[in-house]
Amino acid sequence: METPKIFESEYRFCLILWEHEPIKSSLLVKLCREALGWKQSTTYTVIKRLSERGVIKNENTIVTSLVSKEEAQSAEIDELVDKKFGGCLPSFIAAFAKNREISQKDYEEIKTLLKVREGEE
Repeated sequence: METPKIFESEYRFCLILWEHEPIKSSLLVKLCREALGWKQSTTYTVIKRLSERGVIKNENTIVTSLVSKEEAQSAEIDELVDKKFGGCLPSFIAAFAKNREISQKDYEEIKTLLKVREGEE
């Protein structure tokens, strides 16, 4: 199943949801007002849109996610690599590493992740 698209403002909403779920929609309205400066109507509109797209569910005023933070991040990275780098992961990594300091710890962690991934295939 393909992960539904989550736009930037919706992602900021989801960050709040993921941190507090399951959560009553009225409390979510309050948190979005405090963190994002949203009006009640804006929060309910986003809840409705994300519910319709299968990102979250709202049952009996309790809101929970159907898409995890990790799934949303992975879908966003896949889209970025496809759109900006023609699907070429090495080109993405080269561009990422070009202007960024990679610590030895990060390097070792990435190496371990790739070894684990290699063993899965």
